[in-house]
Amino acid sequence: MDRIRGDLGAAEAELWALLTVETRGFGFLPDRRPQILFERHVFHRLTQGRYDAAHADVSQAKPGGYAGDAAEYTRLEAALGLDRQAALQSASWGIGQVMGCNYKSAGYAGIDAMVAAMVKSEDAQLLAVANFVKDRQLDRALQRHDWASFARGYNGADFKQNDYDTRLAAAYAKCIVMLPDLALRTAQAALLYLGIVPGPVDGFRGRRTRSALMQFQARSGLPETGELNSGTEGRLLAAAFSA
Repeated sequence: MDRIRGDLGAAEAELWALLTVETRGFGFLPDRRPQILFERHVFHRLTQGRYDAAHADVSQAKPGGYAGDAAEYTRLEAALGLDRQAALQSASWGIGQVMGCNYKSAGYAGIDAMVAAMVKSEDAQLLAVANFVKDRQLDRALQRHDWASFARGYNGADFKQNDYDTRLAAAYAKCIVMLPDLALRTAQAALLYLGIVPGPVDGFRGRRTRSALMQFQARSGLPETGELNSGTEGRLLAAAFSA
């Protein structure tokens, strides 16, 4: 995060506002695949609409048809069977939901290299966000909190339909008051990967995170405090990330 913040000349609150709006601040699903959203209108554009009639579920001129979360991979897989390169470019990837068709702006020579990086780590996902923002010259808008200009460049001309700029402003207002606790966020990710849902992986302590920690502690024979003490943290991270 520090490297990305330095590259963009932005404060942490500005970056977390963007990431929170895009993915609630976490780039992976519980099964450890990157978060994606398949855009059927992009697939339609990249394939000149030749699959619209027979495969309207994944190829239409209008956006929509979203299934959400892991079900987006079902849509992606259907498109992969029709045109692999176009399908990968028609999904947005990772913590910042950078579209695959923007792989050059994200700093990659091809879509396969971008996807491989998105699968690898959140650090790579964040770097793609930074490269895209800089390539589209959106860093100044981010620094100035010109959310409308930033939203137009990052999310497209129709950003108002989803109140993208308003949601960015609201997320920023929250982030300047309190930033995520990164150690807690890592623990939440570990819990999620172990099948214990902690609520959003956002670095903020709530009842669901406390309950999830107690579940892990009970499973591991640790005192059920619901707190992320050093003993719990060590056991939790080892269990989730040692494989």
